[in-house]
Amino acid sequence: MDLVWLLCIFVLFFEELSLGWSKPDADADAVTIGAIFTFSTINGKVAQIAMKAAENDVNADPTFLGGRKLSISMHDSNFSGFLGIIGALQFMETDTVAIIGPQSSGTAHILSHLANELQVPMLSFTALDPMLSPLQYPYFIQTAPSDLFQMIAVADIISFYGWREVVTIYSDDDHNRNGVTVLGDQLAERLCKITYKAVLPPDPTVTENDVRAELEKVQQMESRVIVLHAYTKTGLLVFNVAKRLGMMESGYVWFTTTWLSSILDSNSSLVATSIQGVLALRLHTPDSKRKADFSARWNSLSNGTIGLNPYGLYAYDTVWMIARAVKMFLDQGNNVSFSNDTKLNNVGGGALNLEALSIFDGGKQLLSSVLQTNMNGLTGPIKFNPDRSLVHPSYDVINVLENGYRQIGYWSNYSGLSIVPPEELYAKPPNRSSSNQHLNSVIWPGGTSNKPRGWVFPNNGKQLRIGVPRRVGYRDFVEQVNGTDIVHGYCIDVFLAAIKLLPYAVPHKFVLFGNGHENPSYNELVNMVAADVFDAAVGDIAIVTNRTKIVDFTQPYIESGLVVVAPVRNMNSSPWAFLRPFTPLMWAVTGVFFLIVGVVVWILEHRINDEFRGSPRKQVMTILWFSFSTMFFAHRENTVSTLGRMVLIIWLFVVLIINSSYTASLTSILTVQQLSSPIRGIDSLIISNSPIGFQVGSFAENYMVEELNIPKSRLIKLGSPEEYASALETGRVAAVVDEQPYIDLFLSNHCKFSIRGQEFTKSGWGFAFPRDSPLAVDMSTALLTLSENGELQKIHNRWLSKRACQNSGAESDQLHLQSFWGLFLICGVSCVIALLIYLFFILRKFKRHSQQASEPSSHGSSSSARLQTFLTFADMKEDKSRSKSKRKRNNDLMNGGRNSNLPGMDPIC
Repeated sequence: MDLVWLLCIFVLFFEELSLGWSKPDADADAVTIGAIFTFSTINGKVAQIAMKAAENDVNADPTFLGGRKLSISMHDSNFSGFLGIIGALQFMETDTVAIIGPQSSGTAHILSHLANELQVPMLSFTALDPMLSPLQYPYFIQTAPSDLFQMIAVADIISFYGWREVVTIYSDDDHNRNGVTVLGDQLAERLCKITYKAVLPPDPTVTENDVRAELEKVQQMESRVIVLHAYTKTGLLVFNVAKRLGMMESGYVWFTTTWLSSILDSNSSLVATSIQGVLALRLHTPDSKRKADFSARWNSLSNGTIGLNPYGLYAYDTVWMIARAVKMFLDQGNNVSFSNDTKLNNVGGGALNLEALSIFDGGKQLLSSVLQTNMNGLTGPIKFNPDRSLVHPSYDVINVLENGYRQIGYWSNYSGLSIVPPEELYAKPPNRSSSNQHLNSVIWPGGTSNKPRGWVFPNNGKQLRIGVPRRVGYRDFVEQVNGTDIVHGYCIDVFLAAIKLLPYAVPHKFVLFGNGHENPSYNELVNMVAADVFDAAVGDIAIVTNRTKIVDFTQPYIESGLVVVAPVRNMNSSPWAFLRPFTPLMWAVTGVFFLIVGVVVWILEHRINDEFRGSPRKQVMTILWFSFSTMFFAHRENTVSTLGRMVLIIWLFVVLIINSSYTASLTSILTVQQLSSPIRGIDSLIISNSPIGFQVGSFAENYMVEELNIPKSRLIKLGSPEEYASALETGRVAAVVDEQPYIDLFLSNHCKFSIRGQEFTKSGWGFAFPRDSPLAVDMSTALLTLSENGELQKIHNRWLSKRACQNSGAESDQLHLQSFWGLFLICGVSCVIALLIYLFFILRKFKRHSQQASEPSSHGSSSSARLQTFLTFADMKEDKSRSKSKRKRNNDLMNGGRNSNLPGMDPIC
C-alpha cells in the first residue's frame, strides 16, 4: 500500500513539473467516465469503438440521465502500467464517477487500491485475473467472466480427452501467472497435473530467442499437451517458433485461451497456417436481435479497420451497465458530488497538489447500483452472483483451421461441455456427469482427426530400457535363453501381449538385472526404475506398499499372496477305514432302501413267482437274501412281473452308482496324505521356534521380519524349487513361506508337500513404471482387455497349468446323502408307483372274484372278515396259464370245474 502511494506522489510530482499532461475540463452537465486501454492492441481498438458507440446510444435519449449526458474520457496506457496509473490519477482529479479498465490485470491490482481509497467504481472486461478478489478490492468489478472459469473449461477439456500431464507456456505477469496457478489447481482436482511451466518475459518485451529457448526445453518433455496463456504478440510469436521447431506436427496438442479467438474475430490475417489444429476458447455470447443489429452496424462504426470480437460486445455492455447504474443513482435523489480526502491533507503540502484528488461521495451507492444490474445486453442476460461473478459464464470451444475456425462445442459453468448452446440447457437440471460431456470431432495439428496420445517416451522416443530379473529358480516366469540377452516366460509373454494392444508402437529392449547366481533383489530393481536407470521393470514383481510409494504399477495380471508349505506323509490306516466313504446317515438310508426294495419286489412277485413263495421263514430269508445280493448283482431269484422287473432295473442302476462312488472314495481315502508337521498355518509357524525358508529376492523376508516380527535368525534363504524340496525333506526348515504362484508351480512337481492354512497376504504382480507415467495407465487398460478376452488365461495355461499332485494334503470328504438323494428319490417313487398299480389290479381281480363266487362267505357281512378274505386272496398262488380263452374259463366256472378254490387269472401286467 505504501508503494502505491509513493508511485502516486511520484506521478503528482511530475505533474506539477508540467511534463505535458493537463487536466481535461469537466462539463457540469455531463457524467464523466474514464477509460484506460492500450489503443494499439486488438482489444483496445475494438473497445474504443464499442464504448464510443455505447456513449452515443446512451446520449441518443436526452431524458435517460435526466438531461445529463454521458461523457467517456479515454486514456492510452500504451503497454505501460506507469502510464495507466497516470491516467487514473488524471481521472480522479476531474470528478470521474467510474473508470472502465484498466486493460491489464497487473495495473488493475495497483489502481484498485486507488479506487478503494477514493470510492470510484472500476469496471473491467479484460483484466480478468482470478486473484482480483472482491474482498480485497471491493470497488473493482469484472464485467466479463473471470479467468477462473476459463481455466476450469480448459481443465474439463483436458480431462474429457483423457490426458493426465500438461505443459504450460505463459508470460510472466500477474494476469497470466495467476491464471496458470488456477489451472494447476483445477487439473489437480481432475487427477491431472502441470509437469513443466515455460515462463516467458512479459508482453511486449519478449523476443524470439526467449521463445526458442523455452520451446526447446518443452520439446524434451514427455507431455505433448501444451496450454498457451499469453497476449497477442507473445502468442503469435510462440506459434511461429513452434512451427519452425516442428512442434505443430502430429502428436502435439495445443490449447490457447481467449486471446487467439479475439485475433481470429478481429484480424484473421495475423494468424498463420501454423496454428492449424489448435483448440481455443472464445467468450460465448448468445445470438439475439440486438447483437445482430450491432454486428450489422460494426463496419460503419469501425470503417472496416477491424472486426468485432466478444470483447467489443462486453465493452458496449459495460458502458450501459454504468449508465443504468447512474440513472438508478440519480433517480434515487442522489447528487454527483466529491469531497477532499482528509488523509491527503496530512501527507504534506508544497507543490504536490494532493488535494486535487477527491473522494466520490456517492461511490458506494453507485457501486451497489452496478452490482444490482439485471439487464439483457449484447452479451446476453447480465446479472451478478453474490460473489460478484457473472451468472452462467460460458465459452465457445473452437478448432482453428487453415481458413479460420469452426466451433466444436460449448462449455458453461452450468453443465460443462456440450454441443448444445448453454442457454438451451439452463431450463434443465444441471448435469456434469462424464457421460453428459460432449464435443464434436477435432482436426488436430498435422491434419489428423485421430486423438493424439498426448505424450511421448522419454529421451525423444528412444527405446525403453526395461529391467528384467535374471532368475535362478522358477524360470517359467522369466528366463534368459541360453546365455543371450533374449528372455521369455510367462511374465514376458503377458507384457508383449499387452504391448500389442496399445494404439501406438512401444520401442523397447530388455535389460537383464542380476548376477545369474542367485535371484536379484526386487526392491533394488524397483528402486532403479524410480531412479530412471530403467524406464520400466517387467517380471514377477509383487505390488507391495513400499514399492508403490516410489513407482507406479499396472493393474495386477496375476493374483499373489504369501502361503505356508510343509511336508506330508501317508495317513495311518484304520481297521474301520472301509466305513469312511459314507456318512452314518448315508449308510442307514442305503440299508433301509435295500430292505424296502426287497419287500416291494416280494409283494409284486409273491402271487405269480414260486421263488418268492413258501413258509414265512423261507419268505423272510428270500427277502433279505434278494435285497443284499443285488449289491453284488448276485441275486438268484428271477422276476416274472413287469412291475417287479421295472423296480429291479431302477434299483440295480442305483446300486451301480453307489458301488462306483464307494470304490472311488475308499481308494482316495486310503491313499490320502496329511501333514506330519505340527504347522497348521502362519499363526502356528510364528509361535514355534522352527526355521523358515523363503525365496531369495522375494518380499517375504521383509514381510516376516517387519510385519510378523519373526527373528531374522530363523529365516533361511532358498533359491530354487530343488532347494525347497531338499530343505523340507531333511528338516533343515520346518516350512517354506513364499508367494502363491511359485508354490503352485512347486507343488505340481513335488507331491510330498502341501499348503497349510490360507493366504495371509493379498496382492498381485504388476509391471513397474516411473511415477505418473502415462504408459502405466495404458498398459493397465491393455491388461484388463487381455483378461476380458481370455488371452491372459491362455498365456497362464501355456506356462503354468501343469498337472498338480492329487490329494496333496487335504483329507477327502466323505460322501453325504445330499449327493445321492436324487437317486433314492427316483427309486422310492418307482416303488410307490409299482405298488399302487399292483394294488389297483389286485383289487379289481378281487372284486371280480367276489362277484363270481357261487356261495358268499358267511363272513361277508363283516369288514374284518372281508379284509381277511382279501388277504387270503392276495396270498394265494395265481394261475399262470395263458392258453385258456375267456369262453373256456366261463364254461369251467358254469360247470363248477376248478383246479382250486379260486378261478384262474391273468398275470398282472
